[in-house]
Amino acid sequence: MGTGKSSVGRLLSKRLGRPFFDTDEMIEKETGLAIADIFAKAGEPAFRDMETKTIKLVSLLDNAVISTGGGVPLREENMRELERNGVVFCLNAKPENILERLKEEIETRPLLKTKDPFLAIQERLLARRKAYSRCRHAIETDGLTAEQVAETILNLMPKAA
Repeated sequence: MGTGKSSVGRLLSKRLGRPFFDTDEMIEKETGLAIADIFAKAGEPAFRDMETKTIKLVSLLDNAVISTGGGVPLREENMRELERNGVVFCLNAKPENILERLKEEIETRPLLKTKDPFLAIQERLLARRKAYSRCRHAIETDGLTAEQVAETILNLMPKAA
């Protein structure tokens, strides 16, 4: 959520010459609905089920760069699938920086459409902390450009693989 996963993923894909898959974009394309509309019409559990189905598909691919939604690590089966064929990186940012990055998108972010989006971000990060800790590498993106984050990942990849 607002840490640069999609932007960094696209850069890595180009730098590595590998295909790029964004699971949120895949779900939107498959359903013909925006993520916010899926949440509104079917609810978060239905969206998470779609996410898991998508993770199972993309995890079968070799040498792909995959960007997932921030809720993916919450399901053990998602992480198992992603780890089976790759290395999982977690991009982190401070809540105030996430809010700043997403301020123009709050209306399209169902988990932030609250009276206090900052509090929602803090609560979400706290609730996800344990799941995120499972990722092989965590990178703090505060103050970094997408290019700098991609370079950090590239430097870690030989050690991570």
